[in-house]
Amino acid sequence: MERGTKYLLGGLGALAAAGAAFFYLRETRGGEPAHDMLLKKGRFELRAYPALLVAETVQTGDRERATNRGFLKLASYIFAEERPGEPIEMTAPVLTEPSSDGFSGWKTRFIMPPEWTAETLPTPGAGVEINDIPARTVAVIRFAGYADDALLAEKEAELRRWIADNGLKIRGDAEYASYNSPVIPGPLRRTEVMIEVEGV
Repeated sequence: MERGTKYLLGGLGALAAAGAAFFYLRETRGGEPAHDMLLKKGRFELRAYPALLVAETVQTGDRERATNRGFLKLASYIFAEERPGEPIEMTAPVLTEPSSDGFSGWKTRFIMPPEWTAETLPTPGAGVEINDIPARTVAVIRFAGYADDALLAEKEAELRRWIADNGLKIRGDAEYASYNSPVIPGPLRRTEVMIEVEGV
């Protein structure tokens, strides 16, 4: 390989690393919904969330494809790509879960910033709904890495064991919470499995 090519590839690698670092810093400073930390034990947490306003969509297919389509549809809504009005700030995390709406697919949710209400949010287009998640208590396991189906299943099983070991009662299905864009390297990524439990 010629010296110029080596320098070029090295420079591109440095730019990619710098870009990932920029997005990581930006995302770690991004808005997250307020909550009370009830318990923290290593990677496990018990959190109490108030009611949250969300924009959500359900897309058919396997988890990765359905949630990617769901993300793009919701991003188009909040960034005003196909509607009039001002953009809505992106918050974290993005929530995903298997659909319970009567067909095979996945539900993707964006949490709306607290300054918006159901009355003041722009009217969404077809396939996007505005809904509330009631106040709830959730058990959480936090981890890094690329969250493929195998890793999510492994962490969900760990969280269910932790819930049982701590005498908590499950009230809902597992949800997956993603905090990072695809450019963030695996070791820096933050993903969570969340399961609603009875309040303590």
